[in-house]
Amino acid sequence: MKWFNTLSHHRWLEQETDRIFDFGKNAAVPTGFGWLGNNGQVRADMGTHLWITARMLHVYSVAAGMGRPGAYSLVDHGIRALNGALADKKHGGWYACVNDEGVVDASKQGYQHFFVLLGAASAVTTGHPEARAILSQAISVIEKYFWSEDEQMCLESWDEAFSETEAYRGGNANMHAVEAFLIVYDVTQERKWLDRALRIASVIIHDVARRGEYRVNEHFDTQWNPIRDYNKDNPAHRFRAYGGTPGHWIEWGRLMLHLHAALEARSEMPPAWLLEDAKGLFHATIRDAWAPDGADGFVYSVDWDGQPIVRERVRWPIVEAMGTAYALHCVTGEAQYESWYQTWWEYCVKYLMDYENGSWWQELDTDNKVTTKVWDGKQDIYHLLHCLVIPRLPLAPGLAPAVAAGLLDINAK
Repeated sequence: MKWFNTLSHHRWLEQETDRIFDFGKNAAVPTGFGWLGNNGQVRADMGTHLWITARMLHVYSVAAGMGRPGAYSLVDHGIRALNGALADKKHGGWYACVNDEGVVDASKQGYQHFFVLLGAASAVTTGHPEARAILSQAISVIEKYFWSEDEQMCLESWDEAFSETEAYRGGNANMHAVEAFLIVYDVTQERKWLDRALRIASVIIHDVARRGEYRVNEHFDTQWNPIRDYNKDNPAHRFRAYGGTPGHWIEWGRLMLHLHAALEARSEMPPAWLLEDAKGLFHATIRDAWAPDGADGFVYSVDWDGQPIVRERVRWPIVEAMGTAYALHCVTGEAQYESWYQTWWEYCVKYLMDYENGSWWQELDTDNKVTTKVWDGKQDIYHLLHCLVIPRLPLAPGLAPAVAAGLLDINAK
């Protein structure tokens, strides 16, 4: 049974995409985009996070490229937030969290700034008159504070004044740097962004994860040595979980295939390990995390022997799995990837999609019932684009640039 590149499946994805766009617009608040609760209303108690605001700028840049009325005004709203309440006018960069009263968290987080870079680059594709300036500002901050020329990798975080950086290196922040660098390359055509993305993937995946059966290390010291017991006493941490987070393994696989495609688009021969390791990450995720306790769903985290730690089924890993299945099918043509894609969509329709309150549930327990152990609410809709829009696009250029170039559904027949 074939779904990929069929008009009928694309129409179904389009309908769900519009449902998600409609849900997400409720997140707009005066300071940016807020944290959406399970009922689709903003949770004022959570404040306005930079990562959510930047991701929603990216999302609605894609929506604007798809010709969705109202999306461009949300792009404008996101840019105004980055120029307004979230911007640190004294020290540069952007605050991690604000609310109506002022700054809640003044730290400068790499993870969050890489989403600013992604959102700004995506906004450029809409033609917004202030998008290039925001992108230039974001590039300047990344170059000055987060890209280490000495390490040829990304730093994790700084204090408010950019005077002290953390003695920790994070795989998650570097993964999202790769994501952002690919889109920055698409809108600037500066080769250094591809080189940096390739370097990060080579260290975290090809040098380290490949030697550990593709169980990706997320936590490193300043010399890029893995810290395998990091957060052992706080295993369900939202951003720095103990052990391996299989959702990131499979997400890495898709990003490496976008990099593979970007190099091919330049008529260059990609390193063979990009595809080899993407396959390895995909199958390791299934091996360790898909239904290890008998119930369908991806567990959130596993230990270094592949045994489940946090067994809750969080939404974003399966969303990323579907995007990577599509990407691997694009590159290899192998039917197994479409089969997995269909299996995972069946799971999502059965357990995750919430037609009463909107969007998808963020977290399920081991019986696939709604729970909130790791995540409470439906924070944003960023990950959902990776199973709703990416399966209708070529792998290069990246998401917003491809949509803006009119490549959406180009292969459907």
